[in-house]
Amino acid sequence: MPFGSTTQRPEVASLPVSRWLLVASALLVALLLLTVVQSRAAKTPSSIEALVPALVPVLLSDASELERGAYLVTAGNCASCHTAPGGALMAGGLRFQTPFGALYSTNITPHPEEGIGAWTLAEFTRAMRLGERPNGEHLYPAFPYTAYTRLSDADIGAIFAFLRTLAPVSQPVPANELAFPYRPRPLLALWTRRSLTSGPQPEEPLQSGEWHRGRYLAEALAHCSACHSPRNALGAEDSKAPYGGGLLVDLVEVDKYREWSAPNLSSSAGGLGAWHKDELADYLHTARNRFLESFGPMNEVIMNSTRYLQRDDVDAMAVYLKSLPAIATAPGDEPDPQVLGRGRTVYNLHCGTCHLPTGAGDPQMGPRLNQGSLVVLDGNPASMINAILYGPQAPEPPLPEKWRHPMGEFQYELSDAEVAAVATYVRNSWQNRAGVVTEAQVAAQR
Repeated sequence: MPFGSTTQRPEVASLPVSRWLLVASALLVALLLLTVVQSRAAKTPSSIEALVPALVPVLLSDASELERGAYLVTAGNCASCHTAPGGALMAGGLRFQTPFGALYSTNITPHPEEGIGAWTLAEFTRAMRLGERPNGEHLYPAFPYTAYTRLSDADIGAIFAFLRTLAPVSQPVPANELAFPYRPRPLLALWTRRSLTSGPQPEEPLQSGEWHRGRYLAEALAHCSACHSPRNALGAEDSKAPYGGGLLVDLVEVDKYREWSAPNLSSSAGGLGAWHKDELADYLHTARNRFLESFGPMNEVIMNSTRYLQRDDVDAMAVYLKSLPAIATAPGDEPDPQVLGRGRTVYNLHCGTCHLPTGAGDPQMGPRLNQGSLVVLDGNPASMINAILYGPQAPEPPLPEKWRHPMGEFQYELSDAEVAAVATYVRNSWQNRAGVVTEAQVAAQR
């Protein structure tokens, strides 16, 4: 991964004020890029699987504040980020690897020293709304307070009340491992002023109550845009292309990283344009539909969060997401006919039996690869390459068996050139138009 390098910088104290401001601005940009390509340590989904159901109540219309808080915590998928592999629920310590060092998620159990046990509701609300600790320090935007700021006061109170019922865990969180000059938190105050709009979103009078509920769940709680939107130069979500697709990086082992593309969720042809609302809801609730079965980082979102939500809420999220204006994927280069020919040969040998020569898929053998596959049509082919090299990483616990022969891995069977050719062929056949995959892109995922 070309994460770049940290260069030697002159002493700030010796610079004139104007140059000091330029340096400070550059440092701020670099610091904020921590949110652009962030990753989490790989963890076995089953390590959280036994913990999450304990959070999920039966939500009734007259649910208590604690029941509602548990449901909101589940909808926000808090456990996935605040539970380290083998660690206690919500006790933090999950590593987020960034180009400038490592961040660790915080302990949000009610432990008085190592958690949030000494916090007041007002202090918790300030963290959720403004990204500030009780002592005034700014939180790094890897914590999605830019989304949580949209929560209502009542829901923030319910979340806080529920978190205080958890067992207090004395589990110290490792210190962040950010290299100088990326450690200072005060610079984040400038970013917050520029990039944070605090408080709930205004009502849209022409939209339905279901749409508003879906927006609240998707934008405020599930913070879907945090992964599925590109980032600008300051590390904030790009307001010009909301839900137009984003980038994730996984730490698969020590000093080894792997990219994943978070696909376009807008209503464009390269996004959710071909999906019916019910198909999107099915995917969020069951991890599969006729287009796709969950794999990779999306597994923990569905298996730890959205599958536990009431169907009415998942339907509302689908209504909102399907209403998003189209963000077109940038057209890729035209493929070389010879590359397409090699790709067709590889496809016919290894893929056509399950996905059919037409790419339409088979209900018992494999999903469709023609129009409507977000993974195939993604502007960034990283997730598709991963699926070919390593096989789709099935959710845990396993879903009910659907495919007669689940897809295996081809990392030892196909060369980089063959993977690039077959991926290019699939992305440019059967009315798919998604651009070329290069050998270098495949090699980067090895």
